[in-house]
Amino acid sequence: MARRQTNTSKGPSQRQLRAGELVRHALVGIITREEFRDPDLEGQMISVTEVRPSPDLRVAKVYVAPLGRGDSAKLAAGLNRCAAFLRGRLGREIEMKFTPELHFHADNSFDTASHVDDLLNRPTVRKDLDAARDGDADAED
Repeated sequence: MARRQTNTSKGPSQRQLRAGELVRHALVGIITREEFRDPDLEGQMISVTEVRPSPDLRVAKVYVAPLGRGDSAKLAAGLNRCAAFLRGRLGREIEMKFTPELHFHADNSFDTASHVDDLLNRPTVRKDLDAARDGDADAED
């Protein structure tokens, strides 16, 4: 008998990646078209940055961030209140055996990247980086 190989890698499977991108693309269209009555969502431009489905594709973590100014935690809370509505719309848009249950989370990766850029642009760090770069140039000569 042939043994089934288990996925020993820690990352998502190809199937999860495809399903996540399908759900992300559909959600972007739905959120763009719909008008929400929730006060945390009114007038907000929303970016769906990533969708991470579970291995069985029945639950999806959706990472969102506001475009421009806004509180991503409030945005995620507002979308969680509308999750059942969005799931219903999503079921009509995608062709999957099960429409995943949606859990929205604030995406703070842009804030983290901005903080790292600020740290690297500090004068003391910039001086150290320039000194290291000059030292590498001297070693090549």
